[in-house]
Amino acid sequence: MRPVPVLMYHHVNNHKGDMVTVTPETFEKQMQFLSMSGYRTLKTHELRSYISGELHLKEKAVMVTFDDGWLDNYVYAYPVLKKYGINATIFLVTGWIGSTSDKTLISGLHIPTHEEAGLLVNNNKGSKAMLSWDLISEMDKSGLVEFHSHTHSHLKCHQLGEKELETELRESKRVIEERLMRECAGLCWPMGRYSDQAMRSAKERGYKALFTTDYGVNNESSNPFAIRRIAVKDSSWWLKKSLTIYTNVILSELYLRLKRT
Repeated sequence: MRPVPVLMYHHVNNHKGDMVTVTPETFEKQMQFLSMSGYRTLKTHELRSYISGELHLKEKAVMVTFDDGWLDNYVYAYPVLKKYGINATIFLVTGWIGSTSDKTLISGLHIPTHEEAGLLVNNNKGSKAMLSWDLISEMDKSGLVEFHSHTHSHLKCHQLGEKELETELRESKRVIEERLMRECAGLCWPMGRYSDQAMRSAKERGYKALFTTDYGVNNESSNPFAIRRIAVKDSSWWLKKSLTIYTNVILSELYLRLKRT
């Protein structure tokens, strides 16, 4: 069965060359490629079913994920997802999310860079950089975008004590489930950092799929509590080339083996 790559995005905006950012033009070309090439875009429960062997995929498949919950995901990415019918998952840092977003940003007057966005969050001005619960609710109701946990405060989970770790994982899950009235079964580790203790705590909190920044693809023998992802580059050609490799059983195995050496 074909491997399933999980694509990792953060920002989609016009700050070309900025850290972890894909431009709107590139993002649309990438989503258009997925749509026109017949890729099935999986949600979290479908990836879990595929890994467990319950879901058998005849077509090429991929999962589209976004970390943190930046406002530009709504401004630039969401319209493209709707245009091409692409499913996506956004991992939210729930402590950064406010009730409403800055409407001047939504009108396109200014979208902060990655560095600016971080400073705004640190200075309690997250509404100028992050999604809000009203926008999250709108996206959730579309049926295309689902939301899972990126913890409550975006701390390095491998360094946290037991009680602090429990709070980070429990609070984020609780807030998402109460706000959206849906199960929050997925968790993405901030900065990709986790430990055996963190993994045990996540399982105890009821998380069923744990996403990492470990490079690679996923198949029926993968661990649902250590899902690999691939950071996306700001290039439509890169995506076409990469998916040709990563959705091929033999090519993906050979290529990933070479990258590890």
